[in-house]
Amino acid sequence: MAHIDYYFSTLSPYAYLAGTRLEEIAAKHGKTVNYKPLDLPALFLRTGGQLPKDRHPNRMSYRAQELPRQAKKAGLPLNMKPAFWPMNAAPSCYAIIAASRDGNGDMGKFIHAIGRSIWAEDKDVSQDDVVRACLTEAGFDPALADSDMMASADTYAANLEEAINAGAFGAPFYITDDGQQFWGQDRLDDLDAYLSGDL
Repeated sequence: MAHIDYYFSTLSPYAYLAGTRLEEIAAKHGKTVNYKPLDLPALFLRTGGQLPKDRHPNRMSYRAQELPRQAKKAGLPLNMKPAFWPMNAAPSCYAIIAASRDGNGDMGKFIHAIGRSIWAEDKDVSQDDVVRACLTEAGFDPALADSDMMASADTYAANLEEAINAGAFGAPFYITDDGQQFWGQDRLDDLDAYLSGDL
């Protein structure tokens, strides 16, 4: 089946603000989604970007205006200074990889629950109990939080290399099976239009 490769990190507020629109678009067009969480700071540094803490004040000032606008547009709550951000994203990303392999729950709901935990609920998604609660909410076995972590770690590292080779440089980043690239949750309407044949 035709697919969309989805490169992202649980650290990204923009991935959170995507909600479950990617899954809705994929279902509308009969596509599957390949979920590929990755090390976002490493992606930035290897593709010419900078970590937020190192960005020019002008960029951070714009971010401080743009994120609340996008949150309002998406109808989602957003805390601009979450208590534990930036946390170690690996545990939540490993759980996403394990859940994707498992396939017995709602991936969009799970990923959104992780994002909501960070950006609206001030929870630390590097903690197993938080990840387990999100897995349970989305219909997965909470034991996936610590299932086959070595394999998930290998996939996590491979996703970074694959993303760079595919042309990704930020998150969320969507690539269709014919190589069309869309960067940012604010390009989901363009992805939808492209899959409809309108772009």
